[in-house]
Amino acid sequence: MRSVALLVAFAGLPAALAACPVEDASIVAHTGTPVGKEEVHNNITMYISQPDAERRKDKPDTAVLYLTDVFGLPLLENKLLADSFARAGFLTVAPDLFAGDPALGDINVPGFNTSAFIAAHGPEVTDPIIASTISYLRNELGIKKIGVTGYCYGGRYAFRFIAPGKGADAAYAAHPSLLENGEILAIKKPAAIGAAENDGMMNAARRAEIESLLASAKQPYQVNLYSGTSHGFGVRANVSDKVQKFGKEGAFLQAVRWFDYYL
Repeated sequence: MRSVALLVAFAGLPAALAACPVEDASIVAHTGTPVGKEEVHNNITMYISQPDAERRKDKPDTAVLYLTDVFGLPLLENKLLADSFARAGFLTVAPDLFAGDPALGDINVPGFNTSAFIAAHGPEVTDPIIASTISYLRNELGIKKIGVTGYCYGGRYAFRFIAPGKGADAAYAAHPSLLENGEILAIKKPAAIGAAENDGMMNAARRAEIESLLASAKQPYQVNLYSGTSHGFGVRANVSDKVQKFGKEGAFLQAVRWFDYYL
């Protein structure tokens, strides 16, 4: 089996992080029935997954804000991954970023216009949804620390919400798409990325640019590269392929360790 290559860029990352215990990958659900519930708060549908009491006691005022890819809440893997964060001890909330109308399960089907879909769901539409979800977490649930994790489309917004005054305390993004230079330079909280080896939206040249920008932002950062993976692996890996399964689980555990340390 090909090993997962980890290209790790650390800036201001304490050595203690390397000593953190490795989490158990068995908490990552790839199949099955979601255990969370959809609820409506602040006029937004949210998928909410609760940790059990034993795990929750270690993180009573901490939550993960899960920002989906373009397939949104209907994609089973998104709910299962949110449940996995709950099994890691985090109250996890995933807002519906698309008002019940996400992208089709296959964006390559004839008639689906990806560019038009993205244009219809830009920051002017998506930022208020995320801000309202953060307000719910802080003002109604009493959450004091929020880690925001985003996948593909959601990865860009994970970065946007660790800019000054945006409300999150640490960010993790797997194969982020459409992430702009200014959004990277604006961060004021720790940020980590899980990158795919084969990703047309973040190729090797763009990864190098992002690493340079993260260094310039002067916040703690980490960039891990997972070999044998493609764009989308953090959520939609082919888990019958051992390399892809290992990469997906590695990316999840990277996020958990990041949040365990910085929240």
